[in-house]
Amino acid sequence: MRRFLAIFAAAANLLLADAVVKEIASGLWKNAAPCEVIPGFFNLAYVENRGCAWGMLQGHVWPLAVFGMVALAFLLWKRKEIFPLGKFGFIAEVLIYAGIVGNLIDRVWRGYVIDMFDFYLGSSHFPCFNLADSYICISASILILCSFVKRTS
Repeated sequence: MRRFLAIFAAAANLLLADAVVKEIASGLWKNAAPCEVIPGFFNLAYVENRGCAWGMLQGHVWPLAVFGMVALAFLLWKRKEIFPLGKFGFIAEVLIYAGIVGNLIDRVWRGYVIDMFDFYLGSSHFPCFNLADSYICISASILILCSFVKRTS
């Protein structure tokens, strides 16, 4: 129970950071040109994504919200089997909960997810994303890396 409360508190802090960054993006860049941070590589922008990763499933906000809720419920239900013990499991669990809930709140509250990190190189453009997306990707990466480490118990 103590670990779960620590996970909840850490995820709440990351969720707050995600919400603050989205509000800043909305206030500064909505209806404005992207802000060039690193010329030819990185902009801060405002994008209303009504789909999911890479803009797929545009306009399917509610099915994506339901999927997020089901995924979150499944992860909570199977958390002991999915997340390894130790600091890496803790970090992965915190990040994935914060990421799912951060985007879920946007989908339910706004009807879209606010994205703001815009990377590109020449004409190659990576889809815009947000902190919650980063949390999910980092968590998945940690879980994949942990799956390669041999368990000794």
